[in-house]
Amino acid sequence: MDKKAEACNDVDRWRSMLCMAAVLCCFLFIIPNSALAEGGKPVWTPAGAAPEGFDWIQLANGEWFKGDLKVLYNDSLEFDSDEVGLYQFDWEDVQQVICHQPQSVRIESQNTKEKDLFNAGGNGRTVVGILRIRGDRVFVDTGEGVEEFDRSNLVSIAPGKARELDYWAAKITLSVDIAAGNSEKEDYSANANFKRRTSLTRFYLDYRGIYSETEGVKTSNSHRANSYFDIFSTRRFFWRPVFAEYYRDSFANIAHRGTIGAGAGYTIIDTAKTEWLVSPGIAYMFTEFDSVQAGEDKSTSTPAFVFSTEFDTELTNKVDFNALYNFSVVNEESGRYTHTAKSGIEIELTGRLDLDLSIVWNRIQKPEPASDGRAPEKDDFYFFCGLTFEL
Repeated sequence: MDKKAEACNDVDRWRSMLCMAAVLCCFLFIIPNSALAEGGKPVWTPAGAAPEGFDWIQLANGEWFKGDLKVLYNDSLEFDSDEVGLYQFDWEDVQQVICHQPQSVRIESQNTKEKDLFNAGGNGRTVVGILRIRGDRVFVDTGEGVEEFDRSNLVSIAPGKARELDYWAAKITLSVDIAAGNSEKEDYSANANFKRRTSLTRFYLDYRGIYSETEGVKTSNSHRANSYFDIFSTRRFFWRPVFAEYYRDSFANIAHRGTIGAGAGYTIIDTAKTEWLVSPGIAYMFTEFDSVQAGEDKSTSTPAFVFSTEFDTELTNKVDFNALYNFSVVNEESGRYTHTAKSGIEIELTGRLDLDLSIVWNRIQKPEPASDGRAPEKDDFYFFCGLTFEL
């Protein structure tokens, strides 16, 4: 009997140890992962009712961020997070998206027969509703039912029912260089960039102004504004029904130069970290000179072939590299060939403040001589170091 009692006691002892181990595992693994965050604070989990007042995204490493989803373009998700502020997440790093307000979701056709490169709008559609993304599946609750799509067919996301202001993004860069004493020098430059983005269209406006003065003598004074409007046909192809540029530089003998045209574009590289697009077009250019030699026309116009390319890549989480190159082939009187090239590095300082280092190269192949017979230099080079504010 003593042996039997001892055996029973051993069984009871093992049962007790297993129960204690089960309880310990519950506290160590189940509860922290489902209901507690670091520090023992409760966190929201996907189960249950839809969130109110904010959106949620989950990264591939399991982290959740709450805030407002701004836009998804070119595999970059712009999200205004309560934790990190306005931030761009690589789309490949986002595992889940849960929105609380309707979103405008652009879906590329899943029917390969409809993917006609030149059939704008005919190979995709826009769906508006409450958005859920889980893994490689996209769900949109339109109010009349839930539509499901493959994530690879997702082109873009923008606010579905929002204020007009929600479609806009702006960046303003200012740089100042002032010297006093044995030499007096003042350099000012300003760059303002505005974008309006929906799931189907993109509007772009960029202005750069440069003014320099040395020993009280003006040494540079130029202004350039570019704008275009794009309509996405597929994930990579877009129409550019209108683009325009205004340029003025008294030291290049350009009083006013205006260009307007139309074209198309294609995104050659479209990854989470890198984007490279090209856009050719046909345009009309009008130029008025500050002064000309006797007997020469003070203004001229020409048809133009215009080509532009933009390249952006993420070097690190805090450093981005960007480059832009535009050239125009025009008639002899308008300069034969003109171009502007820009490259730069943006270093993130805070969520809305960047350090901007950039170089700009402007060239007119055959500049028009002024009234005194002297022709301006073909090339102008500028280096800028300034602060960029994101609005």
